Amino acid sequence: MPTRIRLLDTSDAEALAAQLSQDRARLRPYEPTRPESWFTVDGQRQAARAKLEAWEAGTGAPFVILDDAEEVVGAMYLNDVVRGAFQNAHPGYWLAGHATGRGYASQALGEAAGFAFHVLGLHRLQAATLLDNVASQRVLAACGFTQVGVAPGYLQIDGAWRDHRLYQLLAPGG
Repeated sequence: MPTRIRLLDTSDAEALAAQLSQDRARLRPYEPTRPESWFTVDGQRQAARAKLEAWEAGTGAPFVILDDAEEVVGAMYLNDVVRGAFQNAHPGYWLAGHATGRGYASQALGEAAGFAFHVLGLHRLQAATLLDNVASQRVLAACGFTQVGVAPGYLQIDGAWRDHRLYQLLAPGG
């Protein structure tokens, strides 16, 4: 099976903007409120530059998710990499609507977790989903994440502070 993630490049901005624009309404209930510029090629190019700066600083790892034809169908990020005693990151991802239900998100998260543990040397990944985001909860479970609690008012999503289920995955042997 071909690789499902690769490092983000600014040249991915066109594909990402096209997918985000097409799936804007579907993703809205699961995302922070975004400015109009987010859905443009320039907006995605700026976002990619910021993610790549985090990569260079060692505070993030940005990837794109690829389908069987090696086309970009989403993004997978390891955000907020913290070193020291914590050794943690927060994975975040989205997938184009036409690519859902094919295992791409689970494989991409599995690859990102392997990267986090075996390349970055992290100890733990912490993820959060909206209480009703069953699809994302299935992806997390498929990758071995376990629920550790519920955080009230955890993130501002679609304009409102929303409760989230918290999940974690520890490094092998952790």
